[in-house]
Amino acid sequence: MVATGKWSVAEDLNLKMVIGGQRLEASNGARLTTEDPATGRVIGSFPAATADDVGRAVENSRAALKGDWRRMTPAARGRVLVRAAAILRREADRLARIETLDSGKPLREAKADLETSAGYFEYYGGFADKLEGTSIPLGPDYMSFTLHEPVGVTAHVIPWNFPLTTTARGVAPALAAGCTAVVKPAALTTLTSLLLADVLDEAGLPAGVYNVVPGRGSEAGAALVAHPDVAHVTFTGSVATGQGIMRTAADHVASVTLELGGKSPVAVLADADLGAAVEGTLKAIYMNAGQVCSAGSRLVVERKVHAAMMERLVPRVAAMEAGHGLDDAAIGPMVSAEQVQIVADYVEDARRANSLEILVGGRRLAPAGLERGHFYAPTIIDDAPRSARVVQEEIFGPVLTVQIVDSPEEAIAVANDSPFGLCAGIYTRDIARAMAFARDVDAGQVFINQYFAGGISTPFGGTKMSGFGREKGLAALASYYRVKCITTRL
Repeated sequence: MVATGKWSVAEDLNLKMVIGGQRLEASNGARLTTEDPATGRVIGSFPAATADDVGRAVENSRAALKGDWRRMTPAARGRVLVRAAAILRREADRLARIETLDSGKPLREAKADLETSAGYFEYYGGFADKLEGTSIPLGPDYMSFTLHEPVGVTAHVIPWNFPLTTTARGVAPALAAGCTAVVKPAALTTLTSLLLADVLDEAGLPAGVYNVVPGRGSEAGAALVAHPDVAHVTFTGSVATGQGIMRTAADHVASVTLELGGKSPVAVLADADLGAAVEGTLKAIYMNAGQVCSAGSRLVVERKVHAAMMERLVPRVAAMEAGHGLDDAAIGPMVSAEQVQIVADYVEDARRANSLEILVGGRRLAPAGLERGHFYAPTIIDDAPRSARVVQEEIFGPVLTVQIVDSPEEAIAVANDSPFGLCAGIYTRDIARAMAFARDVDAGQVFINQYFAGGISTPFGGTKMSGFGREKGLAALASYYRVKCITTRL
């Protein structure tokens, strides 16, 4: 069945899982549906993988480690990844529309995600034949050197907010290092992780190297993380789920990379370029309707410029029109009705429990023709105390919480007063103050006079409850190879 209408694609989105290069149904025949968050309309379906299906996927991945993939030279592996990048760019318009339909994000953001995904395969494809060991000088009677070996089967548990880019971000370095991958996409946004298998097939990736087992986290995800032949787990998601994955992986001593979200501050000092600060803040919190782990969800502003900042920021937020992602609306829907309810509960708590002022937004939306969609107005909550839930907890929606400070030093203290430590930003014309903030703030990434700076080559990961390990850049490769040392007496 192919869905038709204004907000649709001319493609059958009832897909199958991928095991050993074959497109299969679940062993028990069960399927799940996926909907367009802007309309609430079902747009496709996919198998609900069982624990047995996951077991077969891991077995195929383990067998592929010893097959053609192992016999390929590193340069040949790299060429497969570079070809995948080219195919993703060729198919970018089509896949971006599907990503928008599945996740709700505006089309311009989905197109940017496609380019980023292609970039991951291109970047790591270039490193496949450059993972060199070292020689160790033990003296004239010894020779000692190191080799980099793939860790083995890697598991990738993908979040719903960036389905394709997060898949590419973990799978590309794993393949570059010679590993195989089993992907468990989020049940809410599964389609592009499955369609990536077609891209990799065309690029020449051997069967079994990339397997996809969609379904519920409680069954498919749990079985994948617990499988004794999984050597490494890469997970992006909630703190509670990440903690459970750590415990499970410990049973068979698998390594883990955990990216567990954040409550990132954007500090605006009194000497800042307020025009740039407004533009950066809008991007930091309202991209993908605020459903971004690294979102700048706390605006930490010096009192001297608080009023001026709000005078500029509030009208811009009030003017943002919600609509369908395929119409490239200023702000799209949230991923589900449940996520809208979570956001609404946080805002209502701020209103009632803390008597905080809602400067703009703070309500559900029902754009014309999209009354069944999952929309929430972009929101600003002003002058929130450090103890408020909307300050300390990750909302994961289009809600900006403002905290007022009286000095650059207080800005650092407030920025650090959080259980999370993923990102931080600062706007100031004083480079010494900016660098002092970067030195003292407890975060894995710091952006100066911009937000979401960097890219594929810049390491990404957090501190504290935001997790550990690094993705992107050269740092990500270390998760996917082991260092073996060989020493001989001459």
